[in-house]
Amino acid sequence: MPPRPTIAEKRRRYRELHQAGCFVLPNPWDVGTARYLQHLGFEALATTSSGLAFGLGLPDADWAVPVDVVLAHIRGLVEATDLPVNADFESGYAHEPEGVAGNVRRCVETGVAGLSIEDATGDRAAPLYDFALAVERIRASRDAIDRAGGEVVLTARCESFLVGRPDLDEVVRRLAAYAEAGADCLYAPGLRTRAEIAAVVDAVAPKPVNILMSGPLGLTVADLAALGARRISLGSALARAAWGGFIRAARELAEEGRFEALADAAPFAELNTFFRNDVQRRAP
Repeated sequence: MPPRPTIAEKRRRYRELHQAGCFVLPNPWDVGTARYLQHLGFEALATTSSGLAFGLGLPDADWAVPVDVVLAHIRGLVEATDLPVNADFESGYAHEPEGVAGNVRRCVETGVAGLSIEDATGDRAAPLYDFALAVERIRASRDAIDRAGGEVVLTARCESFLVGRPDLDEVVRRLAAYAEAGADCLYAPGLRTRAEIAAVVDAVAPKPVNILMSGPLGLTVADLAALGARRISLGSALARAAWGGFIRAARELAEEGRFEALADAAPFAELNTFFRNDVQRRAP
């Protein structure tokens, strides 16, 4: 068995993936799903704050899952796979730039190849950080990464579409400012049309853009690549797909006393064989 890649090698590979072409960045929510996605041939992975939170019986919110729990989860996924891992680091688990910078430093120490910082406040009355503060938070994140060696890819997210403020001009203004503040990759989850995607890609070029595909929008990987997307992530979609199967089977049993939905379950032998072989492959 070849030696496992070092953190430096993972980070170098992750940066290379952002230089040309288009790659899919699926989001596992535990060690088993991370290892299975590696088995399928994906080139990098990303954590999902939603997947972690729902598994803990909590909502997806900065205040719900303590940052120490998040960091331990991220480290566990980094150590579980040979692939580069990008951390969904929500809004940095702090409001002020100094606090964000401190938490970013801690995230870098987990061995991640990338991390994302979003501009959502968690406050329904004022769901986005003021423009100037949002930019300073990205600048502080950039500085924290640079002080740690600078190899981690910083993704800046504009959450406008997800918090009920679907103003494309404001999204473009924010993403362009985040790029100027040092973000390596830009991301506006919630874009749904070809025109919206193209507008964002053009606005921040030549910096790469991540597109979220959380459900079927009539677009393929090839379509998104043709629009200029460099990276495609799934957010909570895979975790929710798993929850969907669980909920359907559990409801059928609870409400109808039937077991038909279990026919869609992955075969025990298939999963057990995969994990047995995976453990043997990793053995020294």
